[in-house]
Amino acid sequence: MKCKAIVVHQTGGPEVLKWEEVSVPDPGPGEVLVRHRAVGLNFVEIYFRSGIYQPPQLPYIPGTEAAGVVEKVGPGVTELKVGDRVAYCTGPMGAYSEVRVIPAKFLVPLPAEIDDSIAAASMLKGLTAHYLLFSTYQVKRGDTILVHAAAGGVGLIMCQWAKHLGATVIGTVGSEEKARLAREHGCDHVILYHKEDFTARVREITDGKGVPVVYDSVGQATFMGSLDCLRPRGLMVSFGQSSGVVPPFSVGILSAKGSLYLTRPTLANYVAEREELLERSRALFDAIARGIVRCEVRQRYKLEQAAEAHRALSERRTTGSSVMLP
Repeated sequence: MKCKAIVVHQTGGPEVLKWEEVSVPDPGPGEVLVRHRAVGLNFVEIYFRSGIYQPPQLPYIPGTEAAGVVEKVGPGVTELKVGDRVAYCTGPMGAYSEVRVIPAKFLVPLPAEIDDSIAAASMLKGLTAHYLLFSTYQVKRGDTILVHAAAGGVGLIMCQWAKHLGATVIGTVGSEEKARLAREHGCDHVILYHKEDFTARVREITDGKGVPVVYDSVGQATFMGSLDCLRPRGLMVSFGQSSGVVPPFSVGILSAKGSLYLTRPTLANYVAEREELLERSRALFDAIARGIVRCEVRQRYKLEQAAEAHRALSERRTTGSSVMLP
């Protein structure tokens, strides 16, 4: 069968995202054919499109997050059937398409109360927030934590969830509008990093003690300052690099600043086993259903407008989550 998809033939700017007709095979053993109803938009897709990260091959169809309906199942698939609503955020690329084939092991069933757009907007960001808050560092009542890009897709979910866990949340943002958003989503102290020295402000808020953990998806612009926000034996969680790659540095800096810990986690390692993927997904959907986490879709684009969506995301013109609709 044929469908329309975004295809990248060469790495570069948003203009390399081409809306083209592609062929879709029948699902093979262990595979499922899914018709997408909503496709997620994430910063990592900009890294692959631009060549910062090596794409799997050229040409390729971007994206690893979407929600839709099962249209066909291949041999050996027993957990899913035609008509099931499903979502995913890991596995091979190919989400920027109307229809695709994907291994069934990457799909999770969608509860009736979770809307397609919410699922596509929240799977990757929500599961990332879950492993960061519950596994990479277990946030507990009484902790004070620092979350960079607090008004971003992951940031807004983290602020709400951490607040529910009893933490005091310090967040950095780039504008007054984003500061308002962060406060509305559980951020106790908001720092506009263009106007304030966030390191000095964190030290002031914590009476000079520092925080036990920093969650940093910004990278180059905030990395060294983030280390100075940590208390002795604190944990630096570097899980993104929207401002650029962190340059090489001497590991001796970690000891000099208080025997600090550093990790560079990725979601794939926290959902490698199917049962873990299902457990984290159930926890996320339950948090959304109970109102602990509000995942708001604040920007919607047609899938064929993927280039404009990438421009808006890279220029930091978006807040919260964005989806593309086939």
